[in-house]
Amino acid sequence: MGVYSSVVSVYAVIKPMPMRPKVKIPSVSVSDLLERHSDDLEMELVSSRDGLERRIREPTINRPGLALAGFYAYFAEHRVQVFGSAELSYLKTLKPDDARSRLREMCERPIPCIVISRGKKAPAVILEEAERAGIAVFMTSMITMKFINAATIALEEEFSPTTLEHGSMVDIMGIGVLIRGSSGIGKSEIVLNLIERGYSLVSDDVTRFRAIEGREIIGASPALTQHYMEVRGLGVINVASMFGIGSIRTDKRLDLVVTLKDWEEVEEVDRIGLDLITYTVLDIEVPQVIVPVRVGRDLARLVEVAALDQKLKIMGQHSALEFNQRLLNAMEKNTKD
Repeated sequence: MGVYSSVVSVYAVIKPMPMRPKVKIPSVSVSDLLERHSDDLEMELVSSRDGLERRIREPTINRPGLALAGFYAYFAEHRVQVFGSAELSYLKTLKPDDARSRLREMCERPIPCIVISRGKKAPAVILEEAERAGIAVFMTSMITMKFINAATIALEEEFSPTTLEHGSMVDIMGIGVLIRGSSGIGKSEIVLNLIERGYSLVSDDVTRFRAIEGREIIGASPALTQHYMEVRGLGVINVASMFGIGSIRTDKRLDLVVTLKDWEEVEEVDRIGLDLITYTVLDIEVPQVIVPVRVGRDLARLVEVAALDQKLKIMGQHSALEFNQRLLNAMEKNTKD
C-alpha cells in the first residue's frame, strides 16, 4: 500500500458516520491519570505497579479521615484517596495494630489509589496494606489542598463527555467556528483561505469536542490529523510547516457553527438575522448560521464576517436587533407625522 493510500485510509478511519455520533464518557484508570497528569500533579509511584489498572469512577478527590476513624456510613470509595498531614497524624496516634486494622478495612474497599501529599514519606503500614490489597500508592510534593484542586481539574477533563463532529474548525479573532456541510461543498477551501488571512486551524474535516462542566464546548483535532489538512486535488498538507506555527491551535472553545448548504436546499434565506438558530453539541446549544452556497460567493469572507458578527453579539452589540429597532422607530415617526 502506497503512502497516499495509507493517508486516505487514516482519514477514512477517523471520519464519523453521517448520523449524529453518540456521546462518550471515557473510563479513567489509575495508569491514565499517571501517564497524562503525573507532571502537573507532581505524582511519583512509591509502591509496586499493582493496581494501576483500577478504575477511577468519580472525577473528584476524597480525604479518608472519617473512614480511618471507622465511619463508613458514607465513604466515597470510588474516588482517589488523599492522605494529608491530618490523616497521617491521626494514624500516628493509634496503636500499631489499630492503625493496621483501620487501613486494612479501608483497602478492602474498591478504592482506586492512595496519594500521600506534601512530599511526606509513606508509612510502612500504608504501603504494606495497599500492597496486600493490590492498590497503587503515590507521593506528591504538592500541599494537600493544591493537589486536590489540581487533581479535580485533571479528572474533570478526563471525565468530560466527548463526541466527534464532521466538520472543520478554525479560530477567527478569538471566535471558535465549526464549519460543517456535505462532502465536497468546499469546507477545506474555505479553511485554507481563512488560514491565508492569518487565522488559525484547529481541526480539519473531523473535530473532537468535549463538554466542560456542562457550560462550554472545547474542540480539538484527533491526534492522527493534528496540524494536517486534506485538500482535494492537492492531497494532505502540513499547515504548521507551510504557514508557520501561528496558523494552528491545539484546541478552542466553540462559539459558532456555520452550516454550508447548497442554494437549492435552503427553503428560506434569513435576510435580517433576527431568527436565532442553534446547533446542539453534547446537549449544549451553540449559535448557528446557515450559509447558502453557489458559484461566485466568497464563502471564506462570509464565514469571517459571521464570526466577527458573533464576536459583537458576545460583546452585547446585535446588528439585526439594532436595525430592527431603527426600522420600528422610523415607522413610529412616520405614523405620528
